[in-house]
Amino acid sequence: MTEFVGKRYWIVGASEGLGRSLAHKLSRAGAHLILSARSEDRLRELAAELPGRAQVVACDVTDADGVARAAAEAGEIDGLVYLAGVYWPQPAQAWNAEEVAAMCDVNFTGAARVLGQVVPGMVARDSGHIVMTGSLAGFRGLPGATGYGASKAGVMAMAEALHADLRGSGVRVQLVNPGFIRTRLTDKNDFRMPALMEPETAALSIFEHMNSDRFKKSFPVPFAWLFRLGQFLPDGIYYRLFA
Repeated sequence: MTEFVGKRYWIVGASEGLGRSLAHKLSRAGAHLILSARSEDRLRELAAELPGRAQVVACDVTDADGVARAAAEAGEIDGLVYLAGVYWPQPAQAWNAEEVAAMCDVNFTGAARVLGQVVPGMVARDSGHIVMTGSLAGFRGLPGATGYGASKAGVMAMAEALHADLRGSGVRVQLVNPGFIRTRLTDKNDFRMPALMEPETAALSIFEHMNSDRFKKSFPVPFAWLFRLGQFLPDGIYYRLFA
């Protein structure tokens, strides 16, 4: 079990959906939270709802200077949960350069900016807990996921590299790969979403994983098995089935 009481956890992407639900679970577990997102008003509403201590630090992860200021304001932390993300369903035939760039910049490069402020300090102290959010969409290319799938694949590879470097040290790295979650992002989809989860259900899965010693969790099972299996299929079979 992870000890959360009195620990300082920085949640980046806390204002809505999954981040908001996870903030409630971590606060009830006794963590002192630093809540970040672009919307300061929504963060203050969340902080007022939480049973435990919470500090609001507004942050735009696409702004390197802003991320550095937010990290300085957050101060020394025991844990980081990166949940910031944007999404537009988008096949290649309807490529929107601005939206694709935004998905890459927030979902992947934003994570790199935040990690750049957090990892060196944790390594120096030989202590810390990093939780990154990938996606089932990041395992292999999917139709309509031109920017989103690629950005999440980058996050997953980054988490795997961090885990490879830091395993056995005092810095614990974990990766969660959720499927469809009912949020304002997935509300944009006009197709059926199998195994659609509510944010509270997904947050519970992440919280349980944070209390485990395992590196990676892909959920919900068995829906996640389809994506894992897809990694091993020959191209001809994979694209006939998934595309």
